[in-house]
Amino acid sequence: MVQALRQAQGEEQMKESDLYPPVKAMLESQGYEVKAEIGSADIMAVRGDEPPVIVELKTGFSLTLIHQAIERLKVTDLVYVAIPEWKGRSGWKAFVANRTLCRRLGLGLMTVPASLQKADIHLDPTPYTPRKNKKRQDRMLKEFQHRVGDPNEGGINKTKIITSYRQDALRCLAHLKKHGATKASEVAKAVNVDRARPILSDDHYGWFERVDRGVYAITPKGKQAAKEYKSELKALK
Repeated sequence: MVQALRQAQGEEQMKESDLYPPVKAMLESQGYEVKAEIGSADIMAVRGDEPPVIVELKTGFSLTLIHQAIERLKVTDLVYVAIPEWKGRSGWKAFVANRTLCRRLGLGLMTVPASLQKADIHLDPTPYTPRKNKKRQDRMLKEFQHRVGDPNEGGINKTKIITSYRQDALRCLAHLKKHGATKASEVAKAVNVDRARPILSDDHYGWFERVDRGVYAITPKGKQAAKEYKSELKALK
């Protein structure tokens, strides 16, 4: 009935009240008695002597929703958030990120399809202890230790990050700009960059070109980069 009315009105955006019947139907199919607006909770469900289930409804994932759900954890460990089902690829990516957040917070996650049929459970609320990624930690520590100085400004977007790899490439660039075509082994020794050979041959930035076997020179793009990174090259000296 609600769906037919929305389609007749050309309305696409769900209301919070639209989410209630599908969530209620899903919980009742699992043997719960379900009631709305109990205290500060949008939905409370009870089954026998088990701890109660609380569900918070929102038409979109938000910090407010998370705050409300965390507050309900003071009442029960079985707290879910329910939102409309994702739309499109971007919606799916956001959903996956939000699901990870819920898992870390010990919250459950439900979605309601556009058809307003029974809600789906994607995540049950359970205590979560994240596993540390030792390889990623080692990679970040290596980057931290190898990078010279602090050439970037934290929090900035849409700009080229000065990584340790880029710094090594700039060292190679500076040497070739000054001395012309040079063997990769000689560049590595001159600028003290062990990975100079793969940097020159892989040429991720388009700065280098091979002019002979094992010999490299800089490209026009490399000459432009030398001007663009003038201050960085000076700092690396």
